[in-house]
Amino acid sequence: MAARVDEEKCTGCGSCVEVCPVEAITVEEVAVINADECLECSACVEECPNEAISLD
Repeated sequence: MAARVDEEKCTGCGSCVEVCPVEAITVEEVAVINADECLECSACVEECPNEAISLD
């Protein structure tokens, strides 16, 4: 299961984009994770300063 973004916590800072090894994350108003590309490596989960990303 791919990483999930809590849109209420995400500020769109982009720190998750920088650490994703497969470039599966883009930022519009908030982070958007491409589930087909996500490796579930948890790099974005660990990097997010707002704890807005989780692996379910």
